[in-house]
Amino acid sequence: MANNNSNIRRIINRNVERHLVKEFLMLNTKKAGFGGLEIRRTPVGTEVTIKAERPGMVIGRKGKIINDLQSRLNDEFDLESPRLKVEEVEDAALNAQVMAEKIASAMERGWYYRRAGHSAALSIMEAGARGVLITIAGKLTGSRNRTQKFLRGHVKFCGETAIRYMDRGYSQAVKKLGTIGVSVEIMRKGTKLPHEISIYSEEQLRIRAEQNAAPAGSETEAVEEAVSTEVKK
Repeated sequence: MANNNSNIRRIINRNVERHLVKEFLMLNTKKAGFGGLEIRRTPVGTEVTIKAERPGMVIGRKGKIINDLQSRLNDEFDLESPRLKVEEVEDAALNAQVMAEKIASAMERGWYYRRAGHSAALSIMEAGARGVLITIAGKLTGSRNRTQKFLRGHVKFCGETAIRYMDRGYSQAVKKLGTIGVSVEIMRKGTKLPHEISIYSEEQLRIRAEQNAAPAGSETEAVEEAVSTEVKK
């Protein structure tokens, strides 16, 4: 029993440490468009990969910034031989963390929360997302807390489908009235849900089979024609 408790405690401590690492790197790479963090154990140590919209701002001139972050990871956190890497976010509009940071930043610069939410939701859907849910909560217009949601397309709220297909991000906007939380949930581009199936008639199946076989037949005919021409010469 004592051994099980020690194993559970070790797992909890490791997860807490990873969360602290994420908060540390989010704070120090915010201007670079922090888009997520991946911590992976390898045979030679711990590989920490930062996803950023502007990787150059994480690396710094001659690698100064990333070397400083690497040194602080070694000194301040209980990670086994951490190695820091940076990857560029492929499409910022489809990255929930990047979009949450952008909404929070826009509100801190004076954007009205409705404008910030609608604009972000529109950009995300135009980038090809299946759906998006943006939640902005806090003292939006007065002394009382309130929550405003912006929903577009198709989203899942719970279950394995939500875990597998939804990308989530969270940020905060610090305003005079107080801190406002911003969460973004995006159903990834090209997602095909388990209940989405296609039913074809026999005629449609025959047509699709003929269409798939056509390129191969055309190619064969072209080869035969070329051989025949060569023989005639």
